[in-house]
Amino acid sequence: MIDLEAIRSAAKRIDGVAHRTPVLTSSTLDRDTGTTAFLKAENFQRVGAFKFRGAYNAISRLTPAQLATGVATYSSGNHAQAVALAASLVGTKAVILMPEDTPASKVDATRGYGAEVITYDRYTGDRVALGHELARERNLTLVPPYDHPDVMAGQGTVALELLDEVGPLDTLLVPIGGGGLMAGCATAAKALHPDIRVVGVEPEQGDDTRLSLLAGDLVRIPVPRTIADGQATEIPGELTFPVNRRLVDDVLLVGDDEIREAMRFAFERLKVVLEPSGATSLAALRKGTLSGRVGVVLSGGNIGVDRFRDLLAGQG
Repeated sequence: MIDLEAIRSAAKRIDGVAHRTPVLTSSTLDRDTGTTAFLKAENFQRVGAFKFRGAYNAISRLTPAQLATGVATYSSGNHAQAVALAASLVGTKAVILMPEDTPASKVDATRGYGAEVITYDRYTGDRVALGHELARERNLTLVPPYDHPDVMAGQGTVALELLDEVGPLDTLLVPIGGGGLMAGCATAAKALHPDIRVVGVEPEQGDDTRLSLLAGDLVRIPVPRTIADGQATEIPGELTFPVNRRLVDDVLLVGDDEIREAMRFAFERLKVVLEPSGATSLAALRKGTLSGRVGVVLSGGNIGVDRFRDLLAGQG
């Protein structure tokens, strides 16, 4: 379903369209954690998150007939923006289903890329069922946030670029929501360096992947209430989970306060802005339980100034 060749093909497809994001280092972070850390800064990606890679890879492969009718998706924000921008770049329309409590900055940005936004209640509505219904009603092609081979392959280019730039790593830390970023990155990392340890990171209140890995099958949890809204998934993806069950070595959990402190560290010491979901891998690294050369995916930086300030003040 997804292999290194698919990820390399995706890298060629997005070349010149997606950004090759920088890898950041920090002597302070290395000293504090006892590691040599390499931070892949996807907050500098187009739309402010890694999601653009997978969305563009998938949408650019659609047929002329599919592009003529348009695309749909469901997303808490970053994939929504990615689909909206990718659709505009290839000349098609996008209709996006978003939770009604999505941060305003993400909704505004999605509309700013030209997409139509429809909202729903994430605590009572089934976004997957609603998304499929929307696509059927409007004859749109559904481009899901993670459960799609082309989306996973596009996300895998994050690890492909990181390893190409810094060489072999002992551990790769990747945030997990639906599992598409992890599935792509783990596929690339393990294919290139079979001995690498691939570790996922989830918020404490959203550990559906950790529980599913322990059970050996999909486990559904209540809708997570965490500041890491991009990782507030109830159940891993049906396509992403088998990949991650085979390749992921461990999952670490981080609390909301640890996420806030990672956001603060990134702002004060790295001079970068991270949204909560984008800071979870950094928060896991800062626990100090790892060693050696560690790759850390900073998955996104889509956050408005008011919410950023409130979160660092312990609110929200």
